[in-house]
Parts: sequence; C-alpha cells; structure tokens
Amino acid sequence: MKNIKKFIPIAYPDLTGNENIYLNRVLKSSWISSQGEYLIKFEQKFAEFIGCRYAVTTSNGTAALHLALTALGIGKGDEVIVPDLTFIASVNAITYCGARPVLCDVNRQSWQLDPKEIIKRINSRTKAIMAVHLYGIPANLDQIMDIANKYNLQVIEDAAEAHGALVKIKSLWKKVGSVGHVGCFSFYGNKIITTGEGGMVTTDAKQLAMRMRVLRDHGQKPGRRYYHPLIGFNYRLTNLQAAIGLAQLEKIHFFLKFKSRLASLYNRYLENTPGIIIPKTDYEAKPVCWLYSVIIDDPYPLTRDEVMEKLKNKGIETRPFFFPVNLLPPYKSSQKFPNSNYLFQHGLNLPSGYNLTPGEITFICQQIRDEIKN
Repeated sequence: MKNIKKFIPIAYPDLTGNENIYLNRVLKSSWISSQGEYLIKFEQKFAEFIGCRYAVTTSNGTAALHLALTALGIGKGDEVIVPDLTFIASVNAITYCGARPVLCDVNRQSWQLDPKEIIKRINSRTKAIMAVHLYGIPANLDQIMDIANKYNLQVIEDAAEAHGALVKIKSLWKKVGSVGHVGCFSFYGNKIITTGEGGMVTTDAKQLAMRMRVLRDHGQKPGRRYYHPLIGFNYRLTNLQAAIGLAQLEKIHFFLKFKSRLASLYNRYLENTPGIIIPKTDYEAKPVCWLYSVIIDDPYPLTRDEVMEKLKNKGIETRPFFFPVNLLPPYKSSQKFPNSNYLFQHGLNLPSGYNLTPGEITFICQQIRDEIKN
C-alpha cells in the first residue's frame, strides 16, 4: 500500500499553528518563566472553552490533581474513591495528600467508574470522588454528582485525556471539567492539546481558585513577596509553555474534528469485526478520541499481546491499557476488581496521532481484520 509510513506512532502532536510566532514573542519579551501575558491569556481562554469561571495553570497534570486535592482540604485520615483502572497519577496525587485512595471497579462496557460500586465504598471518612474520564470517554457524571450531593462529597474530575468531551447532566450538555467541583487537565505531548508538559485546574469557585494560585506559588501571599502563610508547591507553568498552549487552544476545534473523523474511520472498519469490542455508555455522553481503544476477546483468533506483536512487526506502535492499580506494588490489594483486570488484559490502544492518514487507518485495520479472514 502506497504512502504508508515505515513507522506509525501511537501519538503525534500538531504544532503548525501560531506556536512559533508566540514563542518568538515570548523570547523577545524576556518573560520566559512563570509570569507573562500568555499565562493570563491561556487561563482565560481555557476557562471559556471548558465553560468555567476560572482556570489555573500548573506544571503538569499530576500537579493539577495534587493542587486541587490540597486546595479542597483533602488530607490525613480522609478517603477518596478513585477508579482502579486509571493512570497511576490519579491515585498517587491522593497519596501525596496523606489521604487514602479507595479503589473502585469500573463498568466493563464504558470502562468508567461504576456508580453502583462507588456507593458500596462510602463511609464516614469518605471526602471525595475522583471521576477519571478514561481514554476520552466521560464518566457517568450525572449519577456521580447525585451521589456526591447526597453524601456531601467533593468531585474531582480527572480530565487529562478528555479535553472537549461532553456529558449530559439532567437536560444540559456540559464539557467535562465543568461539572465537578474541580476539573484537572494534562497538556503532555500526546494529549489533545499540548504544552510539552503542563496542566490546568478548572473551577467555578473563586475562593478555591485563589487558594490554588497561592499554593502553586510556594504558598506566597499575593502582593507580599517572600511571605508564605501556607506550605505550598512550585507548580507553576512557564510563559513559554503557555504561549504554545494558547496556539494549540486556537486550533482545538480542528483537533477535535480530526479526532472525530479518525474514530469514525476506525469504527467503520472494526466495529463489525468478531472479537473486537468498542466501548459503549448507557448514559448520554460524547467522547473524544484521545487514543482509539478497543477490547480484543473471543472469537478473535489472537490475544491482545499477539495483536500488538503483529502490528509492531508492521511498524505500527500500540499500547496496552494501564495496569489496574490493585496489581501495582504500592497499592496491592486482595480485593476483587474483575472488570478493570479484564479490561487491562484485553485492552489495546491504536495509533491516533495528528499525522495519521485515512490510508494508514485502513492499513492498520486491514492487519487486524486479516486474522479473521485467515
């Protein structure tokens, strides 16, 4: 097949907008550290995009989670319910606060936090629920917010992989990151938009946003240099990174359309393939395709790992799903998490970069479908 790259990466950023122009402006201004006009603009524009009043930049997505939890007052003796199937940063951020992460199984069809399992884990020490929008698929925030309101719990949205995803709350469509008390985003190099490294916390609460701004700057009181009433962190983003972020944000609607077309093409070729399972939600949600992800199971003739090896031999990079947290040494658990363990064993992420062509998607799917023909 013509015009197929020798190596097709799992992810690839698009930096063809105003990134160079804005970076050069920052360099000429000499404001290259954690102050400057692009930080202000990036926060304002991102808050507008998500539909929140405030956005607070951070040095990375993990810092965003830790900052949000700390600002919400989560600490020693508290418990935070978090999905067992997630990237480790979600759970580590809870541990950084001295709180206890309470692992919760996910729904096998949607791959997201299961509200029925949440209720089983609530007790007098529970202070918050961390809803992770895994692989760009919104969690069932409608039910999660009902549970949180009933038990007076905080909701932290880990939206690191879901910029622009939508979920229906009662009769209103809302972007993820605007529903819970805080939303946390990552701008790592493989995310929907990138600053290289970087993160953001979104909220409608003015006092919470102000507290996070103090905490991310060593706990320094605004307007009183070197006076630190709080123990804070150095979680600041640079003006250089914010310049890239603003340029990326200007193109986010183009990026989301690209990802939507990419997912539609994959679905067209794979959704009727025996043994290839695509995620589904029983609640109203509009995912974004961070990484196009599927489950490999019977009657497909190869295991997930065999598919990965086959595609690797064709120059196609893939990834397995995240390790369930219950299987990792720091959080090893004797409890049963049948759904997250199943999804880990069978889950596959396929190339989803901005340099991916329709012909390459066809080529990737052909390699997968050939096993059925054989």
